[in-house]
Amino acid sequence: MSFLLKMFFSFFQIGLFSFGGGYAAIPIIQSLIIDKLNWLDISEFLNLITIAGMTPGPIVINAATFVGIRLNGFLGAIVCTLGSVAPSLIIVLLLSYLYKKYKNITIVQKLLGRLRPVIVSMILSAGLGILVMTVFNSESYKMIDFANVRIVELLLFAISLYLLRKYKINPLLIIFGSGIIGTLIYLIG
Repeated sequence: MSFLLKMFFSFFQIGLFSFGGGYAAIPIIQSLIIDKLNWLDISEFLNLITIAGMTPGPIVINAATFVGIRLNGFLGAIVCTLGSVAPSLIIVLLLSYLYKKYKNITIVQKLLGRLRPVIVSMILSAGLGILVMTVFNSESYKMIDFANVRIVELLLFAISLYLLRKYKINPLLIIFGSGIIGTLIYLIG
């Protein structure tokens, strides 16, 4: 098997078995990339974790890109990154196909109806977590300090929520607009 295929399938494994988010994948990456394949030493691995955690995007994808560049340059980065996202892509395509095929079956409708509140609560929890981190500069609901309220972020949130609810403005416009306005306020102020 060529080295590029070995890189692809190594990160395919990591992408397939790394449930629970990026930090849950770190032991899998370490076991495969350092212990089994010896592609990185521990110092490089620590750099990988630091860079993957600092850069935007999922840790597994960032780690795949880092390892790919280290092992085989730009082509390696593409191969490892594709390997890490391929399992998720395949699973989503399969679920989409199954949903389209079986969506009218009563038991499927009941199951989806029961999952809907769970998914809504997960999205709400994530949204509240982001709100707390952004507006209150806190990592936890338990550590909210009203003296540390960020006024600009609070106003942007309130105005955005109002525009979304009252005028049904496209959320992408709200996101980009808030980003531009927030950036300008912090550059000027």
